[in-house]
Amino acid sequence: MSIRLRRPHAFAALLISGAVGANLAFLGLGKVFDYPDVLDEPPADVLASFAAHRPAVVALFTLLLVSAALLAPIGVLLGRWARTPRAGRAIAATGVFAAAVQVAGLARWPLVVPFVHDPDTFHTLNLVLGRAIGETVGYAATAVFTVLVVRELTGRHFGRVTAVLGIASAALVACGVLVPLSVPGADLANFVGYVLWSGWLLALAAERVPQRTPATQPSIASSR
Repeated sequence: MSIRLRRPHAFAALLISGAVGANLAFLGLGKVFDYPDVLDEPPADVLASFAAHRPAVVALFTLLLVSAALLAPIGVLLGRWARTPRAGRAIAATGVFAAAVQVAGLARWPLVVPFVHDPDTFHTLNLVLGRAIGETVGYAATAVFTVLVVRELTGRHFGRVTAVLGIASAALVACGVLVPLSVPGADLANFVGYVLWSGWLLALAAERVPQRTPATQPSIASSR
């Protein structure tokens, strides 16, 4: 199976959709559900708040989930512009992995939490699917993906300002892995990192996307 970047504007639309969708969902959840601060409340209170705003919260988490999932096709397409097939496969695989773990963590809200009534069960789901998989692993994978893209595509397809924005956002997003250790400032750094990362996606969309597929592009089949 081969995916070619035939329509640069469609690719830019993916980048913009991922950035805008995630931020709209996050802002909406903050207003409706007091997310993510609500997760610091007792599990029973979180469940009660979820039940009180269920339709809106489910819709917003679904939007956030879909926005996170867009990192998979974005990673595959960006991987096709790496200097070597091996580097391209690394970008694609990391992008798909980062999308998968974030989707796995977020999917609990629309698919599982509506049927959970036991606070202890909710607490376990939040720790395993949310904090450990969706957040900690997701933060690390997103940071690695960003660094790989910057390393491979800067100067050939994207400018140095975009590269600096990418590296800065990756470093701050990676601070999220320190949150479970209660490191002061890690939460804020991670939040700022994701704001910058959204800006990085928009910057990639604004850059000149190559019109033709290079001869060295890796195919998905070659990575199997």
